Amino acid sequence: MTHNTGLTPKFQPELTPPLEELEAQERHLVFRQFTYEDAWALGSLLVELARERQAPVAVDIRRGGQQLFHAALPGSTPDNDSWIDRKRRVVERYGSASYLVGARFRAKGSTFEESSRLDPDEYAAHGGSFPITVEGVGVVGTVTVSGLPQLEDHRFVVEALEEFLNKSL
Repeated sequence: MTHNTGLTPKFQPELTPPLEELEAQERHLVFRQFTYEDAWALGSLLVELARERQAPVAVDIRRGGQQLFHAALPGSTPDNDSWIDRKRRVVERYGSASYLVGARFRAKGSTFEESSRLDPDEYAAHGGSFPITVEGVGVVGTVTVSGLPQLEDHRFVVEALEEFLNKSL
């Protein structure tokens, strides 16, 4: 007989996409340039997709430390803005998607909170923040969503980036 304690296991590899897949997303989702107009268009696309799905999210886009776009949809709360800041700081520090950073720690049998030595009130390696990378330049900013479970936040951002970049070609 199996006894369910109701506790969530610390590591569930079947739920986490392979590191190779997450790393490939970053190699693939690269901009030729990233302007104020691009930030507005990408943010507007995220809001449009969120409204279609009635997703209770907040959206944030930054470049070089400047907030270029922010929107809070119905159902989001001030806590989502705190999560945005914490996830964004992970991307700024590591140069990789917040979900990928957390997955790398989990793949080593630990967690970001246990092993990074960073203040969890300031940093969260949870899904939803993705680097804005410009070809030949590197990471110049972040696009972040908060309000869904972390893998859904991550996938939502990736989906919007893929759609946006495919339109730009």
